[in-house]
Amino acid sequence: MSLRLSTVILPYRRWHEGARAAWVRAEQLGFHTAYTYDHLSWRSFRDGPWFGAVPTLTAAAAATDRLRLGTLVTSPNFRHPVTLAKELISLDDISGGRITLGIGAGGTGFDATALGQEPWTPRERADRLAEFVPLLDRLLTEDAVTSEGRFYSAHEARNIPGCVQRPRLPFAVAATGPRGLRLAARYGQAWVTTGDPKLYETGTPEQSVEALRGQLGKLSQACEAAGRDVAELDKVLLTGFTPDRNRPLESLDAFVEFAGRHQELGFTEIVIHWPIPDSDFAADDKVFERIAMEALAQLP
Repeated sequence: MSLRLSTVILPYRRWHEGARAAWVRAEQLGFHTAYTYDHLSWRSFRDGPWFGAVPTLTAAAAATDRLRLGTLVTSPNFRHPVTLAKELISLDDISGGRITLGIGAGGTGFDATALGQEPWTPRERADRLAEFVPLLDRLLTEDAVTSEGRFYSAHEARNIPGCVQRPRLPFAVAATGPRGLRLAARYGQAWVTTGDPKLYETGTPEQSVEALRGQLGKLSQACEAAGRDVAELDKVLLTGFTPDRNRPLESLDAFVEFAGRHQELGFTEIVIHWPIPDSDFAADDKVFERIAMEALAQLP
């Protein structure tokens, strides 16, 4: 499968003060998908503007025609499957079937406590995701759902007419642990990783490649156990969190080398952050656009 190039546009700007223009430009540049983060606030952006993912994607759907749109990633930290399903079905309809749901267990950031709860442990997050994903799958594929769970329940929840995409919009499951990988193998149309976070500060790009190779191997094992061909899943790398950091965006050649190395591992989609000045995602706009328009042509 040929490599796809996508971008993630953080929702930190007002719609009419640069945000709309970025989504429109992403389509013009030929990106496969433009994602956004589904957080209530995030890291160094906490005390500045930050807008909601679903309204942002709704506006982006109205401003574009061909570009796929999605979240990287939605989590149970502040979402419930019943209300999320209704929003996703509406969003899929408005976009004409161009939505991908990136979904993961979430973390211990600001989302984890914004509703007044204590942060969940990794096990608790995994427990919730293991219940969240199957229920959301049912809500997006069945007209009416009743389910009583430990964490999430639905009582005669109606979701008519369902998704434009059939049987439902695709799930891109972010996971590196065994339970999350099992969810990706069973319910995912794609798998998402950011690499091994333990290598971010002191690791090398070579160590990162080996860690990703190991993750891909575990995904293959999970798919085999689920009776599924791992080739059916797209493998998505969200960049910026490996030891390479933002260096692949320093030049077209640097990106082509980075992308080729990860394509050889088996990745089918690479996601790069839309440039944000004075941040970890700062990049030269002209170089970024050259990468978007020219990089894939230089790969096998």
